[in-house]
Amino acid sequence: MKALTWHGVHDVRVDNVPDPTIEHPTDAIIKVTSTGICGSDLHLYEVLGAYIDSGDILGHEPMGIVEEVGAEVTDIKPGDRVVIPFNISCGHCFMCGTGLQSQCETTQVREYETGAALLGYTKLYGQVPGGQAEYLRVPQAQYGPIKVPEGPSDDRFVYLSDVLPTAWQAVKYADIPKGGSVVVLGLGPIGEMCTRVAQHLGAENVIGLDLVPDRLARANAHGVTAVSIEDHDDIAAYVRELTGGRGPDAVIDAVGMEAHGAPIGKLAHRLASFLPDAVARKAIETAGIDRLSALHLSIELVRRGGTISLSGVYGGAASPMPLLQMFDKQLTFRMGQANVRNWIDEILPLVTGDDDPLGVDNYATHHMKLEDAPHGYDIFQKKQDGAFKIVLNP
Repeated sequence: MKALTWHGVHDVRVDNVPDPTIEHPTDAIIKVTSTGICGSDLHLYEVLGAYIDSGDILGHEPMGIVEEVGAEVTDIKPGDRVVIPFNISCGHCFMCGTGLQSQCETTQVREYETGAALLGYTKLYGQVPGGQAEYLRVPQAQYGPIKVPEGPSDDRFVYLSDVLPTAWQAVKYADIPKGGSVVVLGLGPIGEMCTRVAQHLGAENVIGLDLVPDRLARANAHGVTAVSIEDHDDIAAYVRELTGGRGPDAVIDAVGMEAHGAPIGKLAHRLASFLPDAVARKAIETAGIDRLSALHLSIELVRRGGTISLSGVYGGAASPMPLLQMFDKQLTFRMGQANVRNWIDEILPLVTGDDDPLGVDNYATHHMKLEDAPHGYDIFQKKQDGAFKIVLNP
């Protein structure tokens, strides 16, 4: 089969690789019909090469048609249309039982003391072959796959794999009071969806901050107060003006380690990418520093007693934090990988009805063939050609 594989920093290729097969009785094989390129994939494209091997298959936002199931998979069958969550969870361990599927005790990657394994990600998360491919082996298929109805296009459902539950959890974790205010930092695919979910769940004042004009325009078009950070010398003071003088009730950081305006962190990431893998891994695990401008701005923006919700990925082990300011402002932080299956029952009615309250039908800006994936990564990383959300159709 054809699959999108990693070969180095800014080097992904479509290769011919062996077809996947059933390896465990809890596996399934799906024929992939749609699969997204995620902002988290850009971390692999640029930063986390120390934890990935040449030829690894990328991608963690797939959906498709079931081809084959293992002996212990009874809830889905060949021919079913399914979306596959990006985190691999068993559904029966203690953590899954508490709604923390991203911490699944069956698939935790204990070698690196990390949470549940992820599709198409690094050794830190199990190095499981991903879904930017013609076919995908789905581990823990007795629990993970989400059955969706026939009829509507894949665009109606593919975001159940990551974008929708990640944004939904980010907004829930932000704990925005009914009629309250929230600032979303970063209006990429996750941040933009956070603004839509926040509006849907009753936030009255939704403010989005970004640098990219077409992303600002996209958010402004559905009632978000979209602000370019570059237009204001003191963005925190400006946001306070928009929120009664005290700042928003919550801030959602949907940027993470890819933040602009953090040259030291960016340099550290680039230098690590040139080190031998073993050396780079040790450096990241013991002395890694993230680009923290977005997180520090979140702390500056949020009102006293407010909540900061982190959905953007951070990976540094030694990232400095302004603890005095955090303590003095009495802030609450919530964060973590999305617990996909925990939120699906709440989200599914929003994408299976006749209406489209979150605007998923037209969310993607680009649909591409799998063989065009390297170009998709390039324009997404460079924010060229209006690339906002790219969906591959193998």
